[in-house]
Amino acid sequence: MRSTRVLSRLAWGAVAVGVVTPLLRHRLKLRPPVVSALTWPAPPALALAQPRSPLRDAGIYALQMWAYFAQFDMPDDDPEALLRRLRVDYPMRIDTALGLGTAPTVRLQRALGRDGKIGPLEYGLSAVHWSWFLVPHGTLAYLLLRHREHYPRSAVLMAACFDLGCVVYWLVPTAPPWWAGGQGRMPRVRRIMEEAGQRVWRRLWDPLYHGLQGNPFAAMPSLHFGTSVMAARILSQVGPRQAALGWAYALTLGFGLVYLGEHYVVDLLAGLALAEGIWRTAPRVEPYLRAVAAVVQRLEPRVG
Repeated sequence: MRSTRVLSRLAWGAVAVGVVTPLLRHRLKLRPPVVSALTWPAPPALALAQPRSPLRDAGIYALQMWAYFAQFDMPDDDPEALLRRLRVDYPMRIDTALGLGTAPTVRLQRALGRDGKIGPLEYGLSAVHWSWFLVPHGTLAYLLLRHREHYPRSAVLMAACFDLGCVVYWLVPTAPPWWAGGQGRMPRVRRIMEEAGQRVWRRLWDPLYHGLQGNPFAAMPSLHFGTSVMAARILSQVGPRQAALGWAYALTLGFGLVYLGEHYVVDLLAGLALAEGIWRTAPRVEPYLRAVAAVVQRLEPRVG
């Protein structure tokens, strides 16, 4: 009994450290490896600190996303070093080839938009883009509340999509089309979402945008699209109506990301490949994950 209480207290300590480290990393001048080492133990630590319940399961996923965001944001701590490693040309060249000489983003903006004009299409697609901050996590919340038997596996798949995409962001920082166009590296690309945001949110836009932006050079693969595809895949476990809703959202978002100037088509293809690769590989990996989970479950505290 005493060893169980000690383990629980140590686990709660790891959870607390994982929560506060991203908040204090600038003040304490912590290096990225230290931040990673202190944040990633928090999700499994919560499993050892708290008896199993839906709230605990949601907390484990929330801690995983908190750790993910810390890793996502850290490359931008040194903007000059990030710019030295930035890749600009390769997605632009691939998209130019896909667009038969003109990148699809440029083609769409010329065909459907007009400089300075924000109409229903622009507002609508911007709203779809903003809703992405809720959709992957909202999908998991829906499963947790209504189809709990699908939640654990689905949360692992969604977390893997975020985390593996973040690894690529660290290794190959890549500029989105709006940045390349603004630097004169390709024909001008409007960042329509920002234009719409300034009109809709007005004074709130700058704090909202800078609070959520994180690393601006996390374009390849598109996790907006990849995690939306994963959400559609996850919903396909529940029923055809949920699957249709998930795929409709993912395809609408994909079109919007290209038209709004947020991503190249090749970014979307990479996001699709990431999500599909995880989905198809999961059955082979699951036996090993279940073995690890069984060890953790033996150490979990029991209710009462």
